[in-house]
Parts: sequence; structure tokens; C-alpha cells
Amino acid sequence: MRPTLPWAMLLAAIALPAAAEPVLLENARVFDGTRDLGITPVLIDGARIVHVGNPLPAAATGARRIDYHGKTLLPGLVSDHAHVGNTDGLEHGDRYYTRDNVVRDLRQFQRYGVTTVTALGMNGHDFFAIRREVNADPKLGAQLYGAGGGIGAVDGAPPAAAMGLQRDAVARPRNAEEARAAVASQQADGVDLIKLWVDNLGGKVPMMPAEIYRAAIAEAHARGLKVAAHIRDLDQARDLVDARVDIIAHGIRDRAVDPMLVRKMREQGTGYIATVNIDEANYWYAENPQQLQTPFLRAALPSTVRERWEQPQWQSQQLAGAGIPGARKAVEMNLENLRRVYAGGVKLGFGTDSGAMPQRVIGFAEHRELKLLTEAGLSPARALQVATADAADLLGLADRGRIATGKRADLLVLDADPLADIENSRSIRVVWQAGQEVAGPITE
Repeated sequence: MRPTLPWAMLLAAIALPAAAEPVLLENARVFDGTRDLGITPVLIDGARIVHVGNPLPAAATGARRIDYHGKTLLPGLVSDHAHVGNTDGLEHGDRYYTRDNVVRDLRQFQRYGVTTVTALGMNGHDFFAIRREVNADPKLGAQLYGAGGGIGAVDGAPPAAAMGLQRDAVARPRNAEEARAAVASQQADGVDLIKLWVDNLGGKVPMMPAEIYRAAIAEAHARGLKVAAHIRDLDQARDLVDARVDIIAHGIRDRAVDPMLVRKMREQGTGYIATVNIDEANYWYAENPQQLQTPFLRAALPSTVRERWEQPQWQSQQLAGAGIPGARKAVEMNLENLRRVYAGGVKLGFGTDSGAMPQRVIGFAEHRELKLLTEAGLSPARALQVATADAADLLGLADRGRIATGKRADLLVLDADPLADIENSRSIRVVWQAGQEVAGPITE
């Protein structure tokens, strides 16, 4: 059975608030999620886009007009891999999974132009109530989807002690029967997809046995759910693709991918989310302390994090850490494998694992990942497509990721052209969500 759109996604796609009057966005250069439309008008009525381009329909006559001369308009960014409610300043753990902290994180995503967020596991038991609340009110932040607690390995990933999982909502089946039961239970709760942790963290913890993840994938597909798997190494990815996993949720970082795997992923439609920033974040901030003085980064950091990272002693200690050479090699291999899967026509998604740890900075990480996509050889336009139309497609969200008639009016207005320089994605002027202006320029 082919995975279909879960009920929560269907509900969010239908239940949208109405606006008082149509709004006409004029004189902006429009990137519609797949291509540059040039200077093009966009008409919004309620929460949706009702017309793009000239000539304008009669409905535009009485619309409120907004002149975006010199601006670039693109769809709101879509994150296929993030976490919420897991950090507080320099600390992390599920003790911080509260409604207020999740909303705090979703508002930060939204301020940075990320209007849809998929929280891939480690969500607390209140995830479903919070999702229902925030998805009904654009002012509470980015739309939220996710995998509930997710399914991990007994005594393995995600490591409960290292991740601060005191209440550990992650299911940890011991055999195939329990794996199938975990999938059934999570579907009954209302998850949007299934998340598996298969990695053994470089041999530090037990890896999820093949019988368990194969049973979970088969059961999820029988129930119409997609499956995303946390991996690191090539052998894990090969076996998961053989098991017909839907999404590889991290880039392959130990060895170069081979043409056979690339071909199989393309033919099966396996999605690939590189999350290059996940390893780069371990050293990038210490290596680039001048970036801490830019409003775009400073505004994303809690004061305790900013104060720690500004200390020269912390910067030196961080860069001298035992794991930094490995992190650098992982980034290099991740970029190389991203080049290979992209050249091979593999379906790409967009994500960074932001929110899982303090150094995976919500909002900023997504714009850094756009830059890293271009370092892997994607053009700025193709990188933006990955972060909008392709990312929405990977989740099965047909109502967003594009500026087109009938789509949600989730929009990002920029002061500078990201097609000329991808770092212009940071020049945020306005963020629209469901036809409402929900955020403005990023300032400290």
C-alpha cells in the first residue's frame, strides 16, 4: 500500500481561517518554488493564493494593494527534519518539552521564514494537542507536523542519557512483533509519519536490528504511513533502501555512495535529506566568531548561548575538541554524497536537525543549509526549490511549497535577490502564513 497523506495533514490543508479582504502583492520578483516568474502580481484571498500573473481577475479590483517593488517573493521554507521543545539556552532534554517552549521554537522558525516544520521524533506526549492548537492559528508559529516520540533501539539511538530523555517518549521495540505494535500505537495517536533511529553512533550503542526496522517499515506502509530513518553510514542506508524506506533522514557520511544505490533510490523514489549543518554546527560558530555580531544570527541565539560562544576560551576549546576532525570529514563526505545523489536524480528534501541541540540553531541553520546546498553544486534556484516545492512534496503536502493558484499563502518577502546570491535569503522583510503577515524584519 502506497503511503498517503495522514489525517492531521488533511485537516490542516482544509481548515484555514478566512481574511477580511483580498490582498494584491505587486511589483515583486516571484520565485514560485520551481522557477523565476519575474515581476509578477500575486492575489491572496483568505488563506490561499487565488491568482498569479497578468491579466488580473475582477476579484483584484477591490483588493488591498501592497507594493513590493525591489523585493523577491518566494514560498515559505519547509523543513522536513527538525525538533522542537528540546532546548533551553545551553541545556537540552525532554524536560523542556512544554507547550510554551514548542510555541517559542515554532515562532522562531516562522520569523526566519520557515513556515512548515516536521519534528522528527523525541516529541513529548503533548505533541498532538500542541499541533492541533498551533496549526489552527498562524500567529502561534510555523505549522507543525511530526513523528510523535518515534521508534528507537533498546539501549541505543536516540541515546536517552546523552539526549536528556528523562521521560523518554521514544518506543524501543525488542522484536518484530513489538515494532509492528509500536507503529500501530503511533498511528492511533495521530502521527504524520514514522521515524526510526537505526544508527549505532559509530559503534557506541547497539544498532536497531534489521528484523525490527524491516517490520516497522512494512507495517507503516500497510497502514499508509511514510517512514523516515536516522542513519549515518552507507551500509545502513543500503539496507534501509532495500527495505523500501521512504526517507533517508540524514546524509551518508562515512563513505562515498555507489551508483547502484543512487539508481535504486531514484527508481524507488527514496527521499534524501542531507542535513549537512548537523556536523558543521560543531565547529562553524567557533570558527566564525565574527558571525556572532550579525543581527541575523544574534537574534536566533538565547543570551546564554551567545555569551558562551563569544568567549575566546570556548572557541579555542571547541575547535580543539576530539570530535572536530571527524566532524569536518563528515561534512566533506556529506557534501560529496549530496553531489552524487543530486546528479543521479534522487529526490531531495530539506532539513537540518535544528532544535535537537543548542548548536543546531533554529532558523539560522536552515539558511546556512541553503548555502551548503550551493556548495554541493546546486544553483541558488535549485537550492530554493529543494527547500520549498521539493520539501513539501517529500511530506506529501500538496497545498504548499509553491506560489500558485489554490496553494496556501505561506510566503517569504526578501529585500534582496536570493537567485543572485543564496545568502540573500537572510534579507527577510515580511513573512506571511495562511494569508496573514506574521513576522517582519529580523532585528536583535
